[in-house]
Amino acid sequence: QVELVESGGGPVQAGGSLRLSCASTSPSFYFDAMGWFRQAPGKERELVAAINWKSDLIRDSDSVKARFIVSRDNAKKQAYLEMVKIEPEDAAVYYCGAGTWDLVITGTPAYWGRGTQVAVSA
Repeated sequence: QVELVESGGGPVQAGGSLRLSCASTSPSFYFDAMGWFRQAPGKERELVAAINWKSDLIRDSDSVKARFIVSRDNAKKQAYLEMVKIEPEDAAVYYCGAGTWDLVITGTPAYWGRGTQVAVSA
């Protein structure tokens, strides 16, 4: 049984920063790719950023380029999303996903976390 648990969300002022974490309970933590997704009210879930096992392949959404950085620590079995210069449009539930690279970047990872809420105030 693989479980992904997100943490680090919460209220933040526009222009502020947050660091989201995704911890895995999988014994091996060998996921080809980890991804961060978000879903705002009334909108579809979208890929924010993805990173492969070696951390040498990263894909991120145009809307977060130069503001959000995805990383992972395989030894700690965690993935991270460093968020800076947060904008009101970034308010959403953020989900962690894991699986093969193709599944993650197409929004259909094999495993999902339950999400962590990011609320942005102006």
